[in-house]
Amino acid sequence: MHKVVGISKPKHPMFSILRFENFPKPELTQRTKLISDFYQIALKKECPCKMQYGQTTFDFDEGIISCFAPKQVNIVDKDFAFAKAGWVISIHPDFLRGYPLSPKMKSFGFFHYDVNEALILSEDEQKSIETIFEQIEKEYLLPIDQFSQDVIISTLDLLLTYFNRYYNRQFITRKNHSSELLNQVENILNAHFSDAREQKLPTPAYLASQLNISSKYLSDCLKQLTGQTSQQIIHEKLIDKAKDILTTTELSVSEIAYQLGFEYPQSFSKIFKQKTSQTPLEFRQSFN
Repeated sequence: MHKVVGISKPKHPMFSILRFENFPKPELTQRTKLISDFYQIALKKECPCKMQYGQTTFDFDEGIISCFAPKQVNIVDKDFAFAKAGWVISIHPDFLRGYPLSPKMKSFGFFHYDVNEALILSEDEQKSIETIFEQIEKEYLLPIDQFSQDVIISTLDLLLTYFNRYYNRQFITRKNHSSELLNQVENILNAHFSDAREQKLPTPAYLASQLNISSKYLSDCLKQLTGQTSQQIIHEKLIDKAKDILTTTELSVSEIAYQLGFEYPQSFSKIFKQKTSQTPLEFRQSFN
């Protein structure tokens, strides 16, 4: 990565932190797709640049934090320019293995988004975060010893814990966006269960694909707003539909299960019992 960008070799073979002001001007002759094997965390200041992240354009403004996971696709145009200031941290997943932070990385929603959901910081928050970047940079520039990795990873853990707090707050405060998202989810599930041609159960991946966002991002938003995951909301809508059919038709439980997309009627009955404490037949009989 350092070689491609045009900078000196990293101090550590699986970790680096760089200042954007030290980056040379990129010389691109065409639109370029970028994929790395690293987690990357960037604080970009004075950044007029744009890139395509997943399926949408990612705009960077003053003080924006952006996080990328290994193998994610970024696309930049030939007029792309790096930020004038800030840092970028690159971490190979192997650097984290054996540490508690390694499995936590997969649970952080801000590494999973297929569309941009940049973290916007207040001035005081940005100063606090910059102090942590400076601490990581200082440790990175020291000669490697038996404690180097421990210190860097513990400081990274602190940095990402702050990110998690700020991202979750950002979800909570975006009520208009979240309400619109809920309406979209409702409409997609209603349309799915109303379409007689649909023969498969909707999944969180299907729901997210209809909204052009990742399953993790969708689940994070729904969890913040409703306290339920995508799967739980799908099951809730599924049970509502099943109740409608049970109370308005004389279809057998098996016929209802197949209509809703279950391969095996037993699976439908099991979920129904878990959600309502009644079997489908017991529920139907309570209405007769």
